[in-house]
Amino acid sequence: MKQQILIAPSILSANFADFGGAVAQIESSGADWVHMDVMDGQFVPNLTFGPKLAEDIRLCSRAFLDVHLMVNSPGQLLGDFAAAGADAITFHYEAAVHCHRLLQEIKGLGKKAGISIVPSTPAANLADVLPFVDLVLVMTVNPGFGGQKLIPECLNKIRFLADARKKHSLNFLISVDGGINSQNACDAVAAGADVLVTGSAFFNATDKTAFVKHLRGNP
Repeated sequence: MKQQILIAPSILSANFADFGGAVAQIESSGADWVHMDVMDGQFVPNLTFGPKLAEDIRLCSRAFLDVHLMVNSPGQLLGDFAAAGADAITFHYEAAVHCHRLLQEIKGLGKKAGISIVPSTPAANLADVLPFVDLVLVMTVNPGFGGQKLIPECLNKIRFLADARKKHSLNFLISVDGGINSQNACDAVAAGADVLVTGSAFFNATDKTAFVKHLRGNP
């Protein structure tokens, strides 16, 4: 069976004065998820948005809302983003001591639970929590800003995770975020990625529907 690829445009690369228009573009393109990069200016060197934006997006859209917390204290925000309408909440391994506890809390809120790693963190560090996750997000750039180039060596982490998933009969999704475009998406998919997070490449595309189809391997 052909692998189903989910496309998740990141509104980090959208016009911040028109988030409603950005979500409408995502929906009309045929993409699957709206990816929301939440940054606190401490865990990463940038400051973006909070639960209010998630709440407002939910009021105008039923799209799957994929919230990525790049913050130092993710546990403090889980309830707020769950109440705001997030469908999946992902926090960083590097920002949490008790990862298993946070995963349980997210699931207890009725949401998909995800964990993410930055380029300098080995995927093997996640081995003990893989049975408890719905999503693993592999960062292929150093997080904080859009428009960066993918670090090719990070694709080895996707391969590791795909092998671990198969070996242990697990069913989590593997998401890749950072520098994904029409030239390298196929490499990420070949490595085992299920979800392609794309930011500037999506919003800069003249024909966003064609871009999404291309990323799925249907030019």
